[in-house]
Amino acid sequence: QLLAPGLINAHGHAAMTLSRGLADDLPLMTWLREHIWPAESQWVDEAFIQAGSELAIAEQLQSGITCFSDMYFHPEVVSQLVHKHGIRAQITIPVLDFPIPGARDADEALRKGVALFDDLKHHPRLSIAFGPHAPYSVADRTLENIRTLVAEMDIGIHMHVHETAHEVEEALSKHGERPLARLARLQLLGPRFQAVHMTQINDDDIALLVEHNSSVIHCPESNLKLASGFCPVERLWEAGVNVAIGTDGAASNNDLDLLGETRT
Repeated sequence: QLLAPGLINAHGHAAMTLSRGLADDLPLMTWLREHIWPAESQWVDEAFIQAGSELAIAEQLQSGITCFSDMYFHPEVVSQLVHKHGIRAQITIPVLDFPIPGARDADEALRKGVALFDDLKHHPRLSIAFGPHAPYSVADRTLENIRTLVAEMDIGIHMHVHETAHEVEEALSKHGERPLARLARLQLLGPRFQAVHMTQINDDDIALLVEHNSSVIHCPESNLKLASGFCPVERLWEAGVNVAIGTDGAASNNDLDLLGETRT
């Protein structure tokens, strides 16, 4: 029992190790819109990404994580660090419908993502996926562009979905459908779709996940810290849905300890 396979951290924002403890004890949308997004627009640049991601890689390796999925800005910088340190990673290209560090808009983010994929498609330890942030922050047009690129490139989609009750209620109010149903209508769901969080799940959601053979990534400690809810893992397992475990970023967790997540 001294040796075990390396652990896989299926969802995180590596450079947010530098945001650890920022804006604690707030609900998700207040945390994001009033604290995290303004701080990121002011402080996040390539040097921030390099320092924070290198710290995250060290923290993860020390706790037995040998592969991680990252969804954060300047993904080309993280890719260089993964190559340097010998760890494995899925680098997901962040896509939002407003300017972010490293991309003025969603179209530029997608162009840079395609270029990074072309540069790294033969790398033995790196894979690239698209990371549209969430249904509420990415419009249909952008999601349709991602669907087209994913089909051409045969890569994954990694997305925060049904993270809070507010997200689902707002989608029903504005669009008359649940976020997962909208993604199914836009033909984004499939075996390579990774739905992160999924704390708000009903029978229709489970049926869609099963029909499309999509995976769920459960981040228990982050969901508890942000009071977002509980992912019904047992119901998903019973239905045959693949469930992976992630830490999320250190800002909404405090550490990158996957064994701690599984205990929780």
